[in-house]
Amino acid sequence: MYSQLLTVAALAALATAQNDTMSSNSTQGGSMSLTQLLGATESLSTLTAAVMGVPGLAEMLGSAENITILAPSNEAFEAFMETDAAAALANNDTEAIQALLSYHIINGTYPASAVTETPVFLPTMLNDSMYANVTGGQVVEAVMQEDSVVFYSGLLSNATVTTADQNFTGGVVHIIDSVLTIPQNVSSTAVAAGLSGVAGALTRANLVDAVDSLNDVTIFAPNNSAFQAIGSALPNMTTSMLASILQYHVVNGTVAYSSSLEDGQTVPAMMGGDLRITIVDGDVFVNSARVVMPDVLVANGVVHVIDNVLNPNNTMAMPEPTASMQMPAFSGVTSTDSIDITSGIPTPTSPIGAGPTPAEDAGSEDGGAMTTSAEGAASPMKTGAVGAAALFAGAGMWVNI
Repeated sequence: MYSQLLTVAALAALATAQNDTMSSNSTQGGSMSLTQLLGATESLSTLTAAVMGVPGLAEMLGSAENITILAPSNEAFEAFMETDAAAALANNDTEAIQALLSYHIINGTYPASAVTETPVFLPTMLNDSMYANVTGGQVVEAVMQEDSVVFYSGLLSNATVTTADQNFTGGVVHIIDSVLTIPQNVSSTAVAAGLSGVAGALTRANLVDAVDSLNDVTIFAPNNSAFQAIGSALPNMTTSMLASILQYHVVNGTVAYSSSLEDGQTVPAMMGGDLRITIVDGDVFVNSARVVMPDVLVANGVVHVIDNVLNPNNTMAMPEPTASMQMPAFSGVTSTDSIDITSGIPTPTSPIGAGPTPAEDAGSEDGGAMTTSAEGAASPMKTGAVGAAALFAGAGMWVNI
């Protein structure tokens, strides 16, 4: 990708010169066209080169209306070039580059003043099913933090707006300090987040491909401490028993971001049964599990990390909001120091970014918080196409524990 950007950089410079000569003829109502804006902004020369390097993209953006562009600065692209994601795009994969750029274009015009301390999830132009299985387009999370507008993307990567509200005839541009990360599939995200219990359970239950290829899902993913809390039961679980438990953590057909969850709400889990949402003093619980890391965006929806493994045969388990740790939803179990189902699951080389509301014990067995790391950036990953049928086929009965 870097070589491609260098190759078309001269074209971007030429476009800048052309825009300068045409500005008096092309400006409408005091607003520049997008091409003029990009050409006139020196800190966006790398982005300009990338856009021009994708056939037809500049023309499409030039005619688009009512859009918001999150524009990584030259420094953001320079940092991105040092990540594994850039290395994966080094073969000049135009399709992957277009997917990455499309993820930086939001449908709708959103000035910085529209972003508040309440997270909003804005659909982007990334709607290619090869990279996203979210109806209406993959989203970015926008939230105001410490007087800055911050956008969260895949793997909880965050980008801060450094220059806001650069208006053009089709919408607005916000310059950001890092390149967004396209959300990865569920299994890859689980590994990157250090959720080895989830990754191991999906592998043992033969549900990796099925879960990765669902459309519009919400997944409540237990952290490793939650699996350790029922560790004595894991070695005796059959594949179908484990699959049934996992399916009780999945809501299919609904992407429920944290801002849409309400106290007293119930949502249907796959294979039957309801999940009950409780909100106490801002803390969100699903059945008896506390959400400790909300809104981890994945290719086909959203994952909320929880501190308890849900039990499909104990749907009435209630939370203890004042307790630092929730009681297991399974009876007769004892905790273990390790998780029996994690054999062969790789350890992430770098932790994923800390989310909008960092919480303890979100991913590692020692309860460490996840921290931002440029090394954790991931390249666009194509989604699967297995479907819900395989997920339903993975379980033959409800577990009775």
